[in-house]
Amino acid sequence: MNRRHLMFLALSLPLLQAAPAFADAKFEAFIQTLWPVAKANGISRDLFDRAFAGITEPDPTVLKLANNQPEFTSTTSAYLEKAVTPIRIGTGQQMLASEAKLLSAIEAKYGVDRRILLGIWGMESNFGKDKGSMKVMRSLATLMYSGLKKQYAREQFVAALKILKRGVVTPENFTGSWAAALGHTQFIPTSYLSYAVDWDGDGVKDIWNSKEDALASTANYLAKSGWKADRPWGWEVTLPKGFNLAMIGRQKWRTVAEWQKLGISRADGKPFGSPQASAFVMVPQGVSGPRFLVTQNFMAIMDYNLSHSYALAVGHLADRIRGGGPILASWPDVTYDLTFKQRVELQRTLTAKGFETGGDDGRFGARTYEAIIAFQKSAGLPLDGVPSLKLLERLRKS
Repeated sequence: MNRRHLMFLALSLPLLQAAPAFADAKFEAFIQTLWPVAKANGISRDLFDRAFAGITEPDPTVLKLANNQPEFTSTTSAYLEKAVTPIRIGTGQQMLASEAKLLSAIEAKYGVDRRILLGIWGMESNFGKDKGSMKVMRSLATLMYSGLKKQYAREQFVAALKILKRGVVTPENFTGSWAAALGHTQFIPTSYLSYAVDWDGDGVKDIWNSKEDALASTANYLAKSGWKADRPWGWEVTLPKGFNLAMIGRQKWRTVAEWQKLGISRADGKPFGSPQASAFVMVPQGVSGPRFLVTQNFMAIMDYNLSHSYALAVGHLADRIRGGGPILASWPDVTYDLTFKQRVELQRTLTAKGFETGGDDGRFGARTYEAIIAFQKSAGLPLDGVPSLKLLERLRKS
């Protein structure tokens, strides 16, 4: 999968302990069918058996969380309210001071803003407090056995065994989230293999017990995902009166200087800086809500977690840790006249017609609003970007 994390991992919460295991013969037999794959990837039979020792039934907590599709009423504003809290901002500011030497050194090497690293650390594990205590191999076997996220789980299964083969962590202590996200900044196994670094020089890339390794690994990840040190992730902006809404979206990259010429300004009235940085206008909760001008660095955060809400939360949390203020524009009500089923149909129909919504989960985010505006433009409709039953009926007819 191209995603580095699942979208639902955006807001890290303490996970429930799994219930005591009871033998499930079919599940145990399924685990044995995984041995040929492990063997083909250079895993010894002894390590395979140790990895699954004592695992005799699917994890019910994994099944519950994997089946828990996001509510269609969930919005970016609701997500930010839970993610960017006064406590998290305050803790981030404390870490900014107490870990200044470490963060400065990592920033100097990788060019990634230290506050962004703190934003991800805070979002993913509450600064190391909630790293996940579920057995990684049981979680992945459960996902494969149930058919939930099967492709993702199979890829992570092989990577997880390779981590165990390296001896970084023992099978008994190999823990993470329900979807096998690991350590302080919740790397999935494939990300660990590709991006983990040994910052503290002890010979082990330990993202579980070394915040130094975890933060440096995250900086390495973002740097290789295209992070550029000469620009921020983005800014909240004000659009000029009469702004052509067809210019909203990731298909309309322009330099910051060009956007300024078109009348876009920062919502807080401060200068942009980074005039040659490319950026696009994003509306995460519709055109009547807050608008943002986001750079390639925003996309680097999305490479870490393919969710606009997550990337915006990380960027905004970083800004608040820096001492910036709250988002200024009001978040609009998005109680549309569509049922959940109709929301999914709207997204699927738009995508089928070539207007990519980024998914059909019934949740309307930046990609869905962009797709609606693009369709309205192609159909000669007013560009209000509003999902509605009337719009769905028009899509059906077209």
